[in-house]
Amino acid sequence: MNISEIRNQVKHYVDQLSPEKLIIAVDFLSYLAERDSQEATEELLKIAGFKEAFEKGKEDVLEERVISVSELKRKY
Repeated sequence: MNISEIRNQVKHYVDQLSPEKLIIAVDFLSYLAERDSQEATEELLKIAGFKEAFEKGKEDVLEERVISVSELKRKY
C-alpha cells in the first residue's frame, strides 16, 4: 500500500468517527507527530558539531551574513 492509499484510508476512517472519537484521534496524531519531531531533534544533536554549527547559523542570520538561494546558484 502506498502513502496516498494509506492517507485515503485514514481519511475514510476519520470521516466515520464521532466528534468524541475525533478528539481522541487528533490527540493521538499530535502525540505521534511530536514524538517524530523529538526523535529527529535527538538524532541531529548526536551529530558531532551540529549544535555549534546550528548556533553559528542562527547568529549569521541575525547578523545578516547570508546570501539568497538565487545568488548562491549564480555563484556556483
